[in-house]
Amino acid sequence: MTVLIVLTLISALALALAAAWVGIPMLQRLKIGQHVRDVGPQQHLSKAGTPTMGGVIFLAAAVLAGLVFIREWQGFAVLLVALAFAAIGFADDYLKVVLARPLGLKARYKLTGQVIVSLLFFLVIWREGVDLSLTVPGWGEIYLGMLYPLLMLLVLIGSVNAVNLSDGVDGLAAGLGIVTLVAGTVVALVQQQTGVALAAVGLIGALLGFLRFNPARVFMGDTGSLAIGGAVAAIAVLTGTELLLLLFGGVFVIETVSVIIQVLYFRATGGRRVFRMAPIHHHFELLGWSERRVCGWFWLTQSALAAVGLALWFLL
Repeated sequence: MTVLIVLTLISALALALAAAWVGIPMLQRLKIGQHVRDVGPQQHLSKAGTPTMGGVIFLAAAVLAGLVFIREWQGFAVLLVALAFAAIGFADDYLKVVLARPLGLKARYKLTGQVIVSLLFFLVIWREGVDLSLTVPGWGEIYLGMLYPLLMLLVLIGSVNAVNLSDGVDGLAAGLGIVTLVAGTVVALVQQQTGVALAAVGLIGALLGFLRFNPARVFMGDTGSLAIGGAVAAIAVLTGTELLLLLFGGVFVIETVSVIIQVLYFRATGGRRVFRMAPIHHHFELLGWSERRVCGWFWLTQSALAAVGLALWFLL
């Protein structure tokens, strides 16, 4: 098992580096550059034109590594869910960047696609006989039966959109995703779900390779952020850690809650704000934090929350 883990990690890392070396110049030649909104932090305006849709780079690397080393259906399911959500993100990026439609894919179409992918994933695990129960740490399992699809919708759709909100600072979403995937890998290994563990490790290696070129060289776009969200949610479902995902991906939750608070407070007070800008990583940028500092502290927070989640999982 250890050899497989190391080989998958190294292979995905090497493939991501090679894909970036080839892919970034290609994106530049095709003029697939990021449009930066002028309502965000002013320092982001200098990034306009930076190649985007870079999620294709790390996802391709993870999938290729997975095809070589994964043998169990659960591992392929994780990668297929990531690919399906990436396709929705790709459509959104394509409309924004290539067709110059700033709003991208309409929200109702995006949500419809996310619901369809989530329900298809449910049909797969249902056919394979996966237990349709919710594990509550310290309590036990609660059998949900045909209510389980509703939980899956919340987990998958919530996860992909939370990661998407976090993709606003160079490297932030990728680093946070790596931490969450590491937690998922630990759980999968203990449960002896080899396929899930290898899928997670492949994504970790690919994201590490992607981070070599981010900041400054390429953005992952919705293609990448939705893929990460889909993968971590699928891993949570297959390992029975749906509730613990709130800790494994704790910063993703904080980012989402910050947006909800900002919107509700803004509407309730007629225009006043809790944060200088939401999601909350932009609040810290406007306080004068550098992107490197934001990433460092957010990654550290995610690591601490994931460690708490793992401790609860082991102890309870």
